[in-house]
Amino acid sequence: MTTPLLAVEDLVVEYPVPGGVFRAVDGVGFTVAPGGALAIVGESGCGKSTIARSLVRLLRPTEGRILLDGTDIASLPERRLRPLRRRVQMVFQDPYGSLDPHLTAEEIVAEPLRLAGTRSAAERGRRAAQLIDQVGLPSSALQRRPAEFSGGQRQRIGIARALASGPELLVCDEATSALDVSVQAQVLQLLRELQAEQNLAYIVISHNLGVVREISSEVVVMRGGRIVESGPTADVLAAPAQPYTRALRRAALDPATMRGRKPRALVSAIATDRDHDRDQDSHQESGAPQ
Repeated sequence: MTTPLLAVEDLVVEYPVPGGVFRAVDGVGFTVAPGGALAIVGESGCGKSTIARSLVRLLRPTEGRILLDGTDIASLPERRLRPLRRRVQMVFQDPYGSLDPHLTAEEIVAEPLRLAGTRSAAERGRRAAQLIDQVGLPSSALQRRPAEFSGGQRQRIGIARALASGPELLVCDEATSALDVSVQAQVLQLLRELQAEQNLAYIVISHNLGVVREISSEVVVMRGGRIVESGPTADVLAAPAQPYTRALRRAALDPATMRGRKPRALVSAIATDRDHDRDQDSHQESGAPQ
């Protein structure tokens, strides 16, 4: 069995609230193999983005372990954590808000190199140019600022910045949700290519089952801070065991929630089973055998 690159065990994250604490994540656990792709899905407020911020230690978990190649990074002090940060990087939801509007694309991508100790400005510029090219942007993008790019181009810059430190794992927190459908497809294709070329592993935080189907091999379904279902993505989406997961899948094709044109393969794959889901739910509610 392949040793996991990342193993999360009994993760708990609590926030202080008037009169006590709110448990946003409650006893969550999963693993990610080298080069693997895990999706975490669920409705807004289910705890999935809190997990993402914990994995890159923007938050310190209340309890539990986050093992990166066997090293528990959940409680490491910053001095010991800093050398490990380069191995796990994050791509944020807002491709504009996550970029410094005063810096050029070259400066944004080169900044992690400077922090990692690359002293030569020429070397940082050369590497930034390579990364900008790798994510499919022209060399003319180097001296432009975020406001001069489209949303999809900004997200490519965010991906290039995340790649600058040579990570083994990218945590993508709703990284395509702010993009229109055609640009989403381009960014997902880029992520698949990077995974194949560099053996990158992904944790994809999303509420979009189309994105989940495209990018992940394993999926974790969250509700109220807890995991309600998990397994291979194809199996969970084809025959979800839990009514909540079936409800998420039905919502993916609710006309009130659909925006833009959806790929025919996705529509047909989910729609084929939608009536079956409803039948299952009806059987469970009536107590009939399935």
